[in-house]
Amino acid sequence: MLKVLKQGFFSTLQDQGRFGFKDKGVPVSGSMDTYTTKAINTLLENASNAAVLEITMTGPTLEFNAPTYICIGGADFVVTLNNEPISLYKIYKVNTGDILFYGKLNIGFRSYLAIKGGFKSTVILNSSSYYYPITKSRCVKKGQELDYEECVDFSPKISEIKISSIFNKNELEIAKGPEYNLLNPSQIKQIFTTIFSISNQNDRMAYQLQENIEGVNYSMLTSATLPGTIQLTPSGKLIILMKDGQTTGGYPRVLQLTDRAISILAQKKYGDTISFKLV
Repeated sequence: MLKVLKQGFFSTLQDQGRFGFKDKGVPVSGSMDTYTTKAINTLLENASNAAVLEITMTGPTLEFNAPTYICIGGADFVVTLNNEPISLYKIYKVNTGDILFYGKLNIGFRSYLAIKGGFKSTVILNSSSYYYPITKSRCVKKGQELDYEECVDFSPKISEIKISSIFNKNELEIAKGPEYNLLNPSQIKQIFTTIFSISNQNDRMAYQLQENIEGVNYSMLTSATLPGTIQLTPSGKLIILMKDGQTTGGYPRVLQLTDRAISILAQKKYGDTISFKLV
């Protein structure tokens, strides 16, 4: 078990997502930054869908109650294991009683903790990803114990990697959405020449951008959406749906983020800037 001594702001268990239930109104959920989670699970030779702990903005303090191996990635926090600093994308052995502490956030927004074999949690609709009320909990709480299988001996093929940072990338690659043809030349120019900033309304459901463009006053039937769908409201607000976003929407779906762009955006916080590039 991994005991949560301090819960931090918002930490959840996430795998790659809950697929096949959008027609029932169930979001995909899953890791916001799949670029990172795939890397750290690969290092630990876990299944690609192994559950990890997603840590947002401020981190927890955790106590290991059995030996295992871990790897962290994503946002650059000051992280210590028994008061000794540890690095991103490097495997560490932990023993019973070891303490993992998350301190200051330097850059990025979401960190990920992977454990050998993945965290063990109740599988609901083919996924362990937290999403209330599909799951009982919204997030990990102080005093909670997260289950994992003990591992005393592991010889990784690769113990550390250096990967290109996504934190300094502000350009998001996008494709045309189903209602892209509703945009006039002026709106298209605004989308691709404006430097947008992240508003304070951002979470696992959606990111809103602070700057407005010309709106679209178009009445349409509620239609299917995906993580990364960008909707344009009549007031000119751009709303980017994320992993816990609604499965349908009534605003025009003018653009669609690529998977990598979703990972880049997941590491942005209030006030950070982005721009768009059509691919």
